[in-house]
Amino acid sequence: MHLDTSELALIDGWQRAFPLEPRPYAVIAHALGMLEADVISRLGRLRASGVLARIGATLRPNTAGASTLAAMRVPGDRLESVAAIVTAEDCVNHNYEREHEINLWFVIAGADRLTVDAVLARIRARTGLDILDLPLVRAFRLDLGFPIGVERNGVRTTGSRQPAPDRAVTGDERALLAELAGGLALEQRPYLALARKLGTTEDDVLATLGALVADGIVSRLGLIVRHRALGLTANAMTVFDVPETDIDRVGTRLAAEPAVTLCYQRPRRPGWPYNLFVMVHGRERAAVVGQIDDLAARSGAGHLPRAVLFSRRCFKQTGASLRAA
Repeated sequence: MHLDTSELALIDGWQRAFPLEPRPYAVIAHALGMLEADVISRLGRLRASGVLARIGATLRPNTAGASTLAAMRVPGDRLESVAAIVTAEDCVNHNYEREHEINLWFVIAGADRLTVDAVLARIRARTGLDILDLPLVRAFRLDLGFPIGVERNGVRTTGSRQPAPDRAVTGDERALLAELAGGLALEQRPYLALARKLGTTEDDVLATLGALVADGIVSRLGLIVRHRALGLTANAMTVFDVPETDIDRVGTRLAAEPAVTLCYQRPRRPGWPYNLFVMVHGRERAAVVGQIDDLAARSGAGHLPRAVLFSRRCFKQTGASLRAA
């Protein structure tokens, strides 16, 4: 899809800090020198084309629910059928084929750990395959955005470091986040539309979202774009085997690299020796490989065992669910 100047400006400027105002599209229009109706129209075009997944929130993991990264070693002749079983689970929000003998990788997010365990059990039973369960241990960088006005190998990330929330999510907040998972409406007063679905007021919705953002439970509020639709198709998950005594130093350094879009620690498992996960998104495979080599060397991880798992196919990419089992 060809993006015009206004659409590029929308993507570049509003993947975070989305206006918490009764008429957010009017605020954006004023900032960009556009009409409110044009902003809504162009966002609709981006959504229809597949570039824009939704306008909504990304949540800090395990704050409003529970999640895990899971992976399976699937025989090639069963990959599509097994991927379909995984994708059919409502609580699976990402499902990718990657270049590795452990080749199917997916994220499960639900209301609680019991929900996650129930989904894992169903997938094991329906496929007859074992699953690596890799819950988050520590986040070094988990705020993912893809502004494209200024690029490095086709991507400029917008990650920010936020302190971990020190409070639990309330029932009303959970209900709001669950309703927001489908995205804000493309109409003049989307928070009012959300409030009506929840049986509350527009002011309450704005105040609740503001508190969730301020407290770090919502790590990003804004346009959620599909990176593949933007041409970012060379996407590599690099995993490192880092000594526990070095994990904080190496993770912090890698998270500070401009090319890194995600960086987090997960547990080792039998047959899986890696504990630090790093994502790099780009347009060209060779450039991404070079970036990985460079950032590993600069962070002091160049000598550590690692594997690079490029994504092959995306079977599913949606917002996180807060459903219960």
